[in-house]
Amino acid sequence: MLRPVVAGVDGSAESLAAAAWAAREAERRGKPLHLVHAWDWHPRQQEREIAGAAQRYLARRALRQAEERVRAECPAVRLSDEQLEGPATPALLKAADQADLMVLGSRGLSGFTGFLVGSVALGVVAKATRPVVLVRADEEAADEHVPADDGSASTDTAFQDVVLAVDLDEACDEVIEFAFEAARLRHARLRAVHAWHTTSPIGLGPGDIGLVEESWQGEEWLSFLKAVLRPWRDKYPDVAVLETVVDDKPSTALVRASTGAGLLVVGHRLAERPVGPRTGPVTHAAIHHVGCPVAVVPHL
Repeated sequence: MLRPVVAGVDGSAESLAAAAWAAREAERRGKPLHLVHAWDWHPRQQEREIAGAAQRYLARRALRQAEERVRAECPAVRLSDEQLEGPATPALLKAADQADLMVLGSRGLSGFTGFLVGSVALGVVAKATRPVVLVRADEEAADEHVPADDGSASTDTAFQDVVLAVDLDEACDEVIEFAFEAARLRHARLRAVHAWHTTSPIGLGPGDIGLVEESWQGEEWLSFLKAVLRPWRDKYPDVAVLETVVDDKPSTALVRASTGAGLLVVGHRLAERPVGPRTGPVTHAAIHHVGCPVAVVPHL
């Protein structure tokens, strides 16, 4: 069965932008688009019928608004929709399990709106077994492209870079492959970024070997990064790749590297956590501070 691109919608500006981004991505991937709206209502027994009808009306309206936005931008995309009744997080996770990828709207530092409130959105990102892309409310099709020669927004120019966050301590094939494929579909350059820290010389004991020069460490990390990506360069010969290593905190480096990018790709290790769903610090920073769409790719 052909896995669709799935977008969660609730009528907010964020979810409408997510639906439009998902439609463009579905066309790039040659996939259908499936819009879903999740709602959960617990009225008193005597109000159940009226409340249920009201919720179905609101769900239908949210889906119709998203469909209109999608048709205006991508009239040829294969489109379907569905209302998901029940707690939002498990409903969206179930939809994500059947998807090529899930796309959700995000306000970044302001949190998530509608059914994507706080723990719901984090629950989807933290526990989804398929990639999840978060899209800001003001994201437009032209934002994926470099500006025209006169500085104006355009969809006729080349795509902006796809930025890949690479943790060389645990480089994951799923994350790397997603980024290379995203760059291939867009005919975009892939910019792979690894952040490393200069170890402090304080605390070296008698007989310990002093640190090598910082520049030499950077060259070693860069050589390592190129070696990790070499098989993927061979698999995707048409993708131009720029490897970059920086001496900085990973979260800071990614926010800086993603300025002007079309898509940031980060990994997320799936794990059972005793106190609710959580994401690592790098993924958390990307969700809250990066302005371009962020793809969170799960791995074991």
